[in-house]
Formats: sequence, C-alpha cells, structure tokens
Amino acid sequence: MKKILSIFAILGFLMGTQCLADDAASAKAFFNSYVSAANSYSTSIPNFYSPNAKIIRQVVKPDGTLVNVYTNTSTYMKQLKLGQATARLRKYKNTYRNITVTKVANGYKVSAERQPTGETYWLKTYQIEQKQPNGSWKIVEEMMQTKEQIFLKYAK
Repeated sequence: MKKILSIFAILGFLMGTQCLADDAASAKAFFNSYVSAANSYSTSIPNFYSPNAKIIRQVVKPDGTLVNVYTNTSTYMKQLKLGQATARLRKYKNTYRNITVTKVANGYKVSAERQPTGETYWLKTYQIEQKQPNGSWKIVEEMMQTKEQIFLKYAK
C-alpha cells in the first residue's frame, strides 16, 4: 500500500512540475508574441494588457539615478498610439536578450534586457504575465527602463 501511495505521490509531483514548465514556456511564448507585435507596430498591442495593468517606466537619469513613473493602462495606450507613427517612421524596434521566466505569486515574471534601435546600451525590463481563466495570457504589470527624460514630467 505504501508503495502505491508513493508512486501516486511521485506521479502527482511530476505532473505538477510539467504543468509549471508548460506554463513557463507558454508565458515566454506570450512574451515573444508581444515583442513581435510591438516591433511590427501592431494595433493588437492593447490586447496583451490587462485593463488594470500596473505600468512603470523607470527613467534612468544622466547621473545614473532611477525614477519610477507610474501610469495606468488607458493612459499608456493613448501614449503608445501617439508614439507608434513616429516609431514606424524611425524604424524603431527593441532587441531583447537574457530572457528569464520565474514563477511569482500572481503569475510569471519575464525579465530581460532591452536594447532600443541604434543604441549601444541595454536596459532592464520585466513583465508579470497572468494566465486567464480562458487560457489566454495578459500583462498585469510591466516595468521598462528608459533614458527618455521626457517621462520625468509625469513623475509624482
């Protein structure tokens, strides 16, 4: 009897581990889809975000200090829409490296380094992605570092 219970316990553990691995892989695939959509200026970008996502732009000041600027999804989408036309003209894209996926309390944290087109530096970024009841994924939190000082006017 103990042997049978042990086998069931091991199988349950392995199945749970596989489920977590599948969700982590799915979260990374979702991130890659987001990157592809963003780099092609897709109008589907708003669909990647939860309506009440926490959006953080972490401004890297010239002296290296960091200032967090918070906004809501609605405001961010308006800013994004305004910026997309200019980005398309400039052929602006982001390249990502060192992508990692970590299980967190409210989903999966996908962290990476981001390099804007034409720059030599890399900036930190992360998204917390949450699997929805229907199986889709949504960004519920995003932090992206930027050297664009204009964001400081929104700091509180």
